[in-house]
Amino acid sequence: MIEVKHITKIYDGQRALDDVSFTAKEGEVVGLLGPNGAGKSTLMKILTCYIPPTEGDATIGGHSIYDEPLEVRRMIGYLPEHNPLYPDMYIREFLRFSAEMYGVKKSKERVEEMVELVGLTPESNKRIGQLSKGYRQRVGLAQALIHDPQVLILDEPTTGLDPNQLEEIRAVIKNAGKEKVVLLSTHIMQEVEAMCSRAIIINHGRLVSDDKLEHITSQQLTEKFHQVTA
Repeated sequence: MIEVKHITKIYDGQRALDDVSFTAKEGEVVGLLGPNGAGKSTLMKILTCYIPPTEGDATIGGHSIYDEPLEVRRMIGYLPEHNPLYPDMYIREFLRFSAEMYGVKKSKERVEEMVELVGLTPESNKRIGQLSKGYRQRVGLAQALIHDPQVLILDEPTTGLDPNQLEEIRAVIKNAGKEKVVLLSTHIMQEVEAMCSRAIIINHGRLVSDDKLEHITSQQLTEKFHQVTA
């Protein structure tokens, strides 16, 4: 479970996040929406212990980002907005390195599972620097999943994917959400409709909407987005 409790983040007197609270449970894929500069990436960086909040706290699987940051990091798979990869490494080499960093047993077998799962097989013998942006996103997603985390935090995970790749990666993320907590940010309402069971909208650092998506279309969600962020 992710539990966000009154998180505020202030940069140079400006509130990037303002008293944000919500919970997300296992089996949920939660879409985090908002205009550019709304605070989405800041929130994700806080939840992954990359930066501290100014006020408030959050727990991942019961572990506080303040008191147990190493435990939090072990439980999270994170794909940041700007996917950090080693361009000189081969795909399998990088994923094996990532698996061993997490202490994954049978890392070689796990790497092969991830290569197949995210659709990297056609490019799997290449260096990362030779890959298109879409395939680099796949490598980043494989790295986030390599240690079978309980929580996935994905910042714009479908950036650079073509329509065929979109369908494949949507399926991977949606399937992961059956057993994990998935929090993902996107600007594309159709992505939320295709993958998410719930949508949270942030505007000017504040949580302004939190809706389950069982009976909401992407068009209705778009209208709600315009209404609460105008």
